[in-house]
Amino acid sequence: MAIAFDADVAAFGDALARLAALGFSEAAVRDRLGLNDLNDLQLRASPIYRSERLQPRDPLAVAIDLFMLQGVLSGDELAQLFDPVQQRALADSGLLVPEAGAVRVQASLYPVGPDLIVSDHASHELDPQALGSDPHDRVMYVGTDSRWLARVTVRKPVDTALDLCCGSGIHALLAAAHARQVTAVDINPRAVRCTAFNARARGLTNVQALQGDLYAPVGDRRFDLITANPPFVPAPEQKVGFRDGGPSGEEVQRRIIEGLPAHLGAAGVAQIVTEFGESDADPLDRRLRRWLGDAAIDLHVLRLRTHGAQAYALGHADGDDPAAFLRSVGAWAANLRAHGYTRVVSVLLTFQRSQAAPWSRVDEARPPTGAAGPEIEAIFAAERLARDRALSARLREGTVVRTGPVAIFESRALGTDVPPSIQARLFGQCLSVEHPLDPLELDVLTSLDRPLATQAILDVAAKVNLPEDVVLNALVSLVRKGLARLAA
Repeated sequence: MAIAFDADVAAFGDALARLAALGFSEAAVRDRLGLNDLNDLQLRASPIYRSERLQPRDPLAVAIDLFMLQGVLSGDELAQLFDPVQQRALADSGLLVPEAGAVRVQASLYPVGPDLIVSDHASHELDPQALGSDPHDRVMYVGTDSRWLARVTVRKPVDTALDLCCGSGIHALLAAAHARQVTAVDINPRAVRCTAFNARARGLTNVQALQGDLYAPVGDRRFDLITANPPFVPAPEQKVGFRDGGPSGEEVQRRIIEGLPAHLGAAGVAQIVTEFGESDADPLDRRLRRWLGDAAIDLHVLRLRTHGAQAYALGHADGDDPAAFLRSVGAWAANLRAHGYTRVVSVLLTFQRSQAAPWSRVDEARPPTGAAGPEIEAIFAAERLARDRALSARLREGTVVRTGPVAIFESRALGTDVPPSIQARLFGQCLSVEHPLDPLELDVLTSLDRPLATQAILDVAAKVNLPEDVVLNALVSLVRKGLARLAA
């Protein structure tokens, strides 16, 4: 039996305070388990974590075991975390459950930065009480996609925020710190109760959780910030409510994007972390633009990971025996093939109301490692500046400088006539966006060890008969990529 998310939250609030005092945070858990990123945690490795990383059994170790690894604690270990009054209150709330002289929990606590989010356990296989429960009633755990979206969301003060497919409420709860009013929506009534439970435990009064189908509960209201981590998996069978997005994977996310023109405020921003099946014949940005119609909305697609169709099928197949597993692999592969998908790509999508003619841009980056909202804003600012027709004239009369330290990477295919590939990315970024450079861009960028008047660059180019407009176009391109800027 899973936790109902409708109990008195006073005891849970006390538990959060106690765990915070123990230093139970994303950074502390990551370091204690020896991970580079908490997204690297593997529940199947729990025995290794317990024997190698959670010894000695101090309070932080037993908290990690109980609330993240779905472990079972002895009475003595539990006493390191909570006194008898707190233990009784947590048992009354349904969180703590006795088990053969020990205790386990019916939900996990997921650290996101310094905050803690309660939701269902991440693994059915390690949660015996969940076996046989309705997968469509389960609430999405805080996983990789949830953390990515939490890290990249633009955190500027706004009046209204909307979180669609809210699940545990993680993005609504984070938005509550910089939005006057937050609305969270999920079609699963139990997810709505989970979001409300988390909000009450924190004493938040500016979060409203509503049950319904996407935009239906909010009518024609518009929002300054819209976030979503929707069901997106192109599954041959719709088994898990919070995961499966129809056989194409697009049934929910397409409707979210189609609804943006009617629900995004005048200066609004929408951000979605999701996956899409893709083929060379139908690039993702073109498909998204079709869904937006003729709306004046700028679109940025940040590609984070690409999974080949075969690997994706193998990773999602299941079965109780080898024959059943192979049948499942075949069903997943056939479904991807039926939709023309040769790969599945993990992406961050950012939409913002246009200031001029709407544009689409596609970049590639490593997954975010920290708060990257300002970097997303910088990408939009750079793209808009590069599209300003007056920029070339300003560059022509001004001084340029590198934006910051830049790493240059060159790859060569030895023994062929294929030209080398050159890429650059800024150091010290939470999003390592990788920008291809042509030889002229590389030469110009390399010359900017200090602020340099554009005229000096043009003078050097003239000596080798490079046209002025070609050099200025290279400078505009470097500005667009965020690698160079006009000096103040």
